[in-house]
Amino acid sequence: MTMRLGVLILPEFGWQTAQSVWRRAEELGVEHAWTYDHLAWRSFRDSAWFASIPTLTAAAIATERLRVDTLVASPNFRHPVPFAKELVTLDDISGGRLTLGIGSGGEGWDATMLGQTAWSPRERGERFAEFVDLLDRLLREPATSYRGRFYSADEARTYPGCVQRPRVPFAVAAAGPQSMRVAATYADTWVTIGERGSEGPLDAQEGAKMIHEQLAQLDELCTQTGRDPASLQRLLLTGPVLDPGLGSVEEFRDTVGRYSEIGITDLVVHWPRADEPYAANLATFEQILAA
Repeated sequence: MTMRLGVLILPEFGWQTAQSVWRRAEELGVEHAWTYDHLAWRSFRDSAWFASIPTLTAAAIATERLRVDTLVASPNFRHPVPFAKELVTLDDISGGRLTLGIGSGGEGWDATMLGQTAWSPRERGERFAEFVDLLDRLLREPATSYRGRFYSADEARTYPGCVQRPRVPFAVAAAGPQSMRVAATYADTWVTIGERGSEGPLDAQEGAKMIHEQLAQLDELCTQTGRDPASLQRLLLTGPVLDPGLGSVEEFRDTVGRYSEIGITDLVVHWPRADEPYAANLATFEQILAA
């Protein structure tokens, strides 16, 4: 199977500028395009940063084939009931081209901007498992009642349901055993950025060694949950931990080859920016995708 390529486009531009980037991504033949789902992010906290769902809605209207996706949404500032309604709407507008990338979230501004104290890693993991469980039910069933420790729903309606059946695909970001178990249970695609905290960016040779170890853990958890590991797609997001290999066509081919060899099915790189983070040469990037 040929590895599918995707791009992550930061939601930093007003739509009059951003729409040309999303359309160009489709023209270059990538399979899927993603954007971050944060209230604020790193050095962009005091500069332009647009919401993910409206951005993806506009991107879906501006394109015809490209899958549009979050990477990743989290429980930090979302409740499953209103979020499910947004996802059903976006899946409809896109004609079934939405993938929900979802993760447990972190300890940054998203964790405190609603006025709450940041959750502990344990609580964040427990909330994530419950969040995904409820969201899965909401997107599969026309009416859902649910009483959990963290989230509830009372006859929540999601008519007419998703265009994609039984629901939009989930791409679950997971590194530790608890979140990997969530991925093994609910995900259509497992997402990794490598090991958080690792000094990088690692080249493809070293990165493949790291990801190979994660894949072994994932396969074991799939087996424990009664799932065929081969039924789960595996997506790698390059960036701070793993070098994307965008220096040349040859370097990128080597990167794709090494990750494909260990079982990665989808590789996502950031759309080149003039400055860091994710600075790269746009002309070289286009040559790589055209090769």
